[in-house]
Amino acid sequence: MSRAGLDKKPDQVAAMFDQVARRYDLTNAVLSAGLDRTWRTATARALDLAPGLRVLDVAAGTATSSRAFADSGSDVVACDFSLGMLAEGRRRLADRARSAATATTASGAGAGAGAGGPVGGRVLLTAGDGLRLPFADESFDRVTISFGLRNVAAVDVCLGELLRVTRPGGVLAVCEFSRPVWRPVRTVYMEYLMRALPAVARAVSSNPDSYVYLAESIRAWPGQAELAEMVRSAGWTRVNWRNLSGGIVAVHRAVRPGGQD
Repeated sequence: MSRAGLDKKPDQVAAMFDQVARRYDLTNAVLSAGLDRTWRTATARALDLAPGLRVLDVAAGTATSSRAFADSGSDVVACDFSLGMLAEGRRRLADRARSAATATTASGAGAGAGAGGPVGGRVLLTAGDGLRLPFADESFDRVTISFGLRNVAAVDVCLGELLRVTRPGGVLAVCEFSRPVWRPVRTVYMEYLMRALPAVARAVSSNPDSYVYLAESIRAWPGQAELAEMVRSAGWTRVNWRNLSGGIVAVHRAVRPGGQD
């Protein structure tokens, strides 16, 4: 088993996530004490989703967030450079579609797309690098990246790519670990990251060493105001953020200039 370093070489980061794909969502739920669902909901609200919108979810992993976003009726492209994560996400989407078809058949409504639909429906999985997104300019109404911006080798390039593929007036939401706003909590949290988190990960993760990288990368990540400035410098406007769980996580929201609103 391997883990990436803070130089965040793409091949090392991708390989690390390939290794943790099978139990990734379970591990996240345990390590966050179930708060990952709350954070996902807050990200969806920041995106202001609606039926018919085209959404890009970068660093989508197993497409857990993508499936939640698609429940709004939006069409979601789940993009990740870890083929292992995408394979696990594809398996889960297929399982969800089969369950939906079984449920509708049992109810007498007949088999159909069902909630979530097949892979080629409301959620499409595709391999891609956040530094070189494989999409045309102005392709999406909404773009988002959750707990993935911290893992790219060039944050400014990734933010620029997200801007490029967003239509004028489109919305960006970045959900990422941040800095607890209350100093005593911040002190305890940093202690948890470096000591308790790797220990807990050993009990539930298929690659606990990768969570040492997680702890190190969170400690090295900028705070809320600094990240907001990075987003603004990439060309986004109306940048703001909302602290979640006391600032352990923050959702930064921004708009691509040029829209009517």
